[in-house]
Amino acid sequence: MNPRKKVDLKLIIIGALGVGKTSLLHRFVHKTFYEDYQTTLGASILSKMIILDDTTLKLQIWDTGGQERFRSMVSTFYKGSDGCILAFDVTDLETFEALETWRGDVLAKTIPMEQSYPMVVLGNKIDLADRQVPTEVAQDWCKEKDIPYFEVSAKNDINVVQAFEMLASRALSRYRSVLENYLTDSIKLSPEGQSKSSCC
Repeated sequence: MNPRKKVDLKLIIIGALGVGKTSLLHRFVHKTFYEDYQTTLGASILSKMIILDDTTLKLQIWDTGGQERFRSMVSTFYKGSDGCILAFDVTDLETFEALETWRGDVLAKTIPMEQSYPMVVLGNKIDLADRQVPTEVAQDWCKEKDIPYFEVSAKNDINVVQAFEMLASRALSRYRSVLENYLTDSIKLSPEGQSKSSCC
């Protein structure tokens, strides 16, 4: 693809309340980290331009509220998304156990395509000492579902960019595949084996 060609991708970041979704997003987009915690109400959207595989990507990243009362509203934001980050807090086992529910919500609301829906899992807050989710447990869960896993720290800027870029790369591959299938299907204008009639 031509680097001057721009592809817009909608990505979402979901997970339980307090896992650091907003902090991860601000670390990726603005290269900043804020100590003070504010709950995201509904969703907020940030954009970032990156170049990947000679293609300019405009990533529109939806940061969703993790509170149970926003669950039904947040699920409406999944529609039309090109990929998803599932985030949990390595110091809070419940947030890891909730991944299955979050993943199920996304898969139920996104339109299944021939290509699997791109996801990555982020185990955040690895900078903290009181870890409850062993690396092996998270890796096994992700391996079973064929989802890449990253241990990250929004605070210390560990693996955040790599995780977002991995998701963007997978979403771009899926976008290209869907586009290619669409173009291939639209080229078949007449059924095979049917002779074309001439008028003269």
